[in-house]
Amino acid sequence: MKLVTIVGARPQFIKSAPFSDMFRKGHKEIIIHTGQHYDENMSDIFFQELAIPKPDYFLGVGSGSHGYQTGRMIEKIEQVLLKEKPDGVLVYGDTNSTLAGALAASKLHIPVFHVEAGLRSYNKQMPEEQNRILTDHISDLLFCPTKTAVENLKREGILDGVLLTGDIMADAVNRFMNLSNKFYSNGKWLEVLKADNPHLPQLKEKEYYLATVHRAENTDDLMKLKCIFTALEMLDQPVLVPLHPRTRKLVGELNISFENVIIIQPVGYLLMLHLTKNAYMVVTDSGGLQKEAYLLKTPCTTLRNETEWIETLENGWNCLCPINIQSILEKASRNLDSLNETQPQVFGDGKAALRICQAIVERYA
Repeated sequence: MKLVTIVGARPQFIKSAPFSDMFRKGHKEIIIHTGQHYDENMSDIFFQELAIPKPDYFLGVGSGSHGYQTGRMIEKIEQVLLKEKPDGVLVYGDTNSTLAGALAASKLHIPVFHVEAGLRSYNKQMPEEQNRILTDHISDLLFCPTKTAVENLKREGILDGVLLTGDIMADAVNRFMNLSNKFYSNGKWLEVLKADNPHLPQLKEKEYYLATVHRAENTDDLMKLKCIFTALEMLDQPVLVPLHPRTRKLVGELNISFENVIIIQPVGYLLMLHLTKNAYMVVTDSGGLQKEAYLLKTPCTTLRNETEWIETLENGWNCLCPINIQSILEKASRNLDSLNETQPQVFGDGKAALRICQAIVERYA
């Protein structure tokens, strides 16, 4: 069988790694990287370190408005699909690359396989929510990470081709956590951080918060951004914040003097896994990091009013938090004694890639 996989952002490469390993044992996979998000970390070192297959096509679409970006992707993906003539197209998640890949394939009557199908935040102001819904409704196989995702699709009348596989990110976290330990255990994580951030204090594992802020709803509203960073500065333990240069510039305009907040350069995936695993708590507006925190048994406070990963809320490992100083302080300082060590396995058993591969091959090979 010949399959085209479409990705556009680094997290999608990470999710695709377990599947690629499994599928390539007996079949051919062509990887298209749209270039939706591209940075220098997507270099040979990244692929070598994580042992991820390199893309066969790099489309170089880059940034732009949603319409421009998605339209350019559809045009360029279509050209590759006409050339390669695959038996199916696999897409991940909810980015513009996801929707563009699904649309291009569907228009050419090529079966579409959607990994992470059925997620819903029920906030259509989020472009990701629109991408999820549209992709699900034109997909032929829908691989759901949770029972909630299956139920969401059922409510929308989508029943055919729906499979509960577990979350492929659980496969990836299990795989890459072993690599992360190899590179960053025994204090090596702090040495690496200090090499790039000479003024970093002597942090201790489980005695720092790890925070990320990247959603436009938080970064483009300076009042919200100021609330977030004012609250982080007031927390009872140091707050480590890997920050994108654009957001870093915005934070610099807030006129806040930081002592407790430690802003550092963005870090690679393996180091981020180690920082997440060993943080006292994660404070974030990232959907992916919420789930990774859960999988690594690190409590999380989510700087949003809703989440697509509602399973993380049910037992107290995660909580939603409106953007005001008092709420952030209360949620991030909440009592964690009730967290049960036998954490519910809501995202599956780490064998999602196997189930996805088997389902595709059984129906379309």
